[in-house]
Amino acid sequence: MSEIRSAFNKASSRYDEHAFLQKEIATRLDAKLEVISSNTDVILDLGAGTGLLSQSLLQRFPSSKIICLDFAQKSLKNNPSAYKLCADASHLPLADNSVDVIASNLMMQWCPNLNQLFNECHRVLKNNGLILFSTFGPNTLKELKKSWAVIDNKTHVNTFTDMHDIGDQLLQSGFQSPVMEMENLTLTYQSVTDLLRDLKAIGAQTVSTRSKSLTGKDKFQSMIKMYESYRQDGKLPATYEVIYGHAWKRINKIGIELNNQ
Repeated sequence: MSEIRSAFNKASSRYDEHAFLQKEIATRLDAKLEVISSNTDVILDLGAGTGLLSQSLLQRFPSSKIICLDFAQKSLKNNPSAYKLCADASHLPLADNSVDVIASNLMMQWCPNLNQLFNECHRVLKNNGLILFSTFGPNTLKELKKSWAVIDNKTHVNTFTDMHDIGDQLLQSGFQSPVMEMENLTLTYQSVTDLLRDLKAIGAQTVSTRSKSLTGKDKFQSMIKMYESYRQDGKLPATYEVIYGHAWKRINKIGIELNNQ
């Protein structure tokens, strides 16, 4: 986690310049709040970073207290919210039953233990509170993964959790009525190095960017050659499987959690 935190801190000053996909997904995530009604006195932007989602939340809920939490302190410096917390999402420094809505844009894929994360989210949410998030699924960067897989059997790109498993983990943490959606978005690049440069610029620690020097130049060039087989209309695609999810914390009047039976 310290390595990931360091990467995001280093990328904070130029993050917004390269975060095209992150901005688009933040916009789509914010739009989902239009059809989801909930009390919104206190909203937690979990993994808020520089504020791609925070800005939309501040406009949509001008009377709410928007708490922006991130573990990368430098990322929070550019966040527009007046309430900022530098902390680990798996150990939230917030009281039980204190938050109405948790919104999280592309943060959960960096959490090593989703059960612990969801347990914490469930703890701090009020009864009838909502968690709404986006994250990446296992087909993310599939072209890069397959290109490396032809070269050797080592792990060069991060793996991501399937949306059905995420839904199961929400239920295990006590959330009710989880709704999961998925879409594939594709960015295009002139070269593989342009893709890797973008990933590094946003602090996305793919294993390939960390271990290039260890794999050797020959293997790296062989991977690039394999990736070229995906070129279409002069551009190289990079696929992102984007998962959206939301669920509720429901407790009945005598304090017993409802279950899905």
